[in-house]
Amino acid sequence: MRKPELAAAIADQTGLTREKASEVVNAVTDQITAAAARGEDISLIGFGTFSVRKREARTGRNPQTGATIQIAASKTVGFKPGKALKEAVS
Repeated sequence: MRKPELAAAIADQTGLTREKASEVVNAVTDQITAAAARGEDISLIGFGTFSVRKREARTGRNPQTGATIQIAASKTVGFKPGKALKEAVS
């Protein structure tokens, strides 16, 4: 499911117009992005938790040449599904 399909499903379920539902989806994703950029965890009860995770610097290998390379430290976003999401999928 892509963002426009999600907005259409929300519009059908709530009675909002597709444009308003699209604005809601964009607002939610913008707020999740902003909170993650600030380093905050985003917890949606029953759905899951988005959290910023830190990766330490490490040594890796170039798969083409086999040469050793240094991989810089970085941050990434992780997702841990909630109980209701896990049960819905299984």
